[in-house]
Amino acid sequence: MPIYPQLTMTLTAIFILLIPLFQSPKKNTTPLPMKSAVKLAFLISTIPLMLSLKHTTPTISMNLNIMSTNTMDITSTITMTTQSTLFLPVALFVTWSIMEFSTWYMPQNPTTITFMKYLTTFLIAMLILVSAGSMIQLFIGWEGVGIMSFLLINWWFSRMNANSAAMQAIIYNRIGDVGLLLVLSILATTQSSWNMEQITALQTKNNLLIAGLIMAAMGKSAQFFMHMWLPAAMEGPTPVSALLHSSTMVVAGIYLLIQLHPILESSSTALSTCSCIGATTSLYAAACALAQNDIKKIIAFSTTSQLGLMMVTIGINLPQLALLHISTHAMFKALLFISSGSIIHNTQNDQDIRKMGNLKTLLPVTTTCMTIGSLALMGTPFLSGFYSKDAIIEALLDSHLNAWTLLSTMIATTMTSAYSLRMMFYTLIDSPRQTPALTTNETHKNQTNPMLRLTLATIFLGTFLLATTTMTKTLPTTLPMTAKLAPLTAMMTGIYLAWELKNMPNKPNKPQSTLNQLMYYHILHRNTSKTALTMSQLIATQLTDLFWLEKIGPKTLETTTTYISKISSQQKGLMKNYMTATLITIILALMLTHNSL
Repeated sequence: MPIYPQLTMTLTAIFILLIPLFQSPKKNTTPLPMKSAVKLAFLISTIPLMLSLKHTTPTISMNLNIMSTNTMDITSTITMTTQSTLFLPVALFVTWSIMEFSTWYMPQNPTTITFMKYLTTFLIAMLILVSAGSMIQLFIGWEGVGIMSFLLINWWFSRMNANSAAMQAIIYNRIGDVGLLLVLSILATTQSSWNMEQITALQTKNNLLIAGLIMAAMGKSAQFFMHMWLPAAMEGPTPVSALLHSSTMVVAGIYLLIQLHPILESSSTALSTCSCIGATTSLYAAACALAQNDIKKIIAFSTTSQLGLMMVTIGINLPQLALLHISTHAMFKALLFISSGSIIHNTQNDQDIRKMGNLKTLLPVTTTCMTIGSLALMGTPFLSGFYSKDAIIEALLDSHLNAWTLLSTMIATTMTSAYSLRMMFYTLIDSPRQTPALTTNETHKNQTNPMLRLTLATIFLGTFLLATTTMTKTLPTTLPMTAKLAPLTAMMTGIYLAWELKNMPNKPNKPQSTLNQLMYYHILHRNTSKTALTMSQLIATQLTDLFWLEKIGPKTLETTTTYISKISSQQKGLMKNYMTATLITIILALMLTHNSL
């Protein structure tokens, strides 16, 4: 059975992505070469996927020795595993659709070519991370997606909000970087190896190593208390939000835990920590999404909630289900962002869902695609999201880890249905509230083709993966009827509650105001910094302006001048008297000296 074509095809796909980056700007005047390169790379990457699905292939690696020391060899390793073979075509397919949509979304931007190159570099960094077989290569891809996310979120750098959002993203990700650096340091000192096959085979039981892994995943994948940068990242262009939230940076932390899961699976404390963090993240993000009115922030909080669900899956010892949810989530989340971008573009750049309405008449293709994406997010049966979410909840019901994880996940699933229905109701069904003279259109193929393509993937990908992979084969074969119907019951409960509550008064009450604080964003990022800066200014003013400068300047000059004045006032200018006193002193000294001799 041929195994080397898989590695060859993967390297070819990555090499094709590099070609447009090195073309001369004078020759490359349109974004088409980069879009075509991503499309061709996707088609090539499907060949290794088909070979992997047809044959049970071992792990294929190619090593390049970078440096050798007395204690360890530092190598760059490209590894093709089941996870990387599946994720590569998913990431390339999503990026291809987003780049095609970008050519319609940003047509008049004079730096569109640079923007496309940034997106391609972002994708390449993620592919380097996914195909990494050594920690040093994983770290290169890890830092690459972090740097490119900073540049893309801050694409409109003249806006103050974009600057602060990019700084938030890079600062919170630095916390995750500290965790990964801790992992690298521990592995170098205890195992003298950064090869991931050796690391996972040894299953090192080191609490500090496990803490570093969880910390890295929390920072990069926006888990609870480190998730504030994710909704703030909506200041970037919509194509950036789609790529960032679907298949690149935000899933990098979860993918790290999937790759190094053998280190975690032997520690019940680590698994409980992952499940509790994930459940709390999922619950809180879903609650915040209910209180948002910005369409992009609703989808952003839904991303955070789904990332929490992936972390829960890691906690119940099923990393293959986490990878399945990453793959299906990438499709419908990219579809939701692209659909929201189409709506925003056609409503004069307004993102408030309260100002929209009846868009099913104005934008039928967009609203149809958005409805399918929202239904997949809710876990509607036989869409892609159903096969992963239903499997995760069933496995969670069969596990005996802790009750908090189960309760929080079920409530978060209910809330997911509620905020998805709320978003659809305000934008698609309710009476129109936009400008009457509004001109809308869906005539450009670069606008509709990506949405239709992602819609088809949202419908059929879950069925395809269920039929061709073994990701769900570890699920319990028998469950009570109540447990089997629990995911569907949670979804229907959320829909019912949202529909019943839609006629309530719109005046924000205290719980809604609390949830709308983005995890108390103003307390953490405004009030705390304002208090610290005010105290610093007060201390600096009192110590510097009112004390030290006054003491060193005017007070010192006054004291010195007074002392000099006293000395000078004692000098009367009586030279004859001074000389006489000096002469008498000298004569007395000579007489005393003579007598002593």
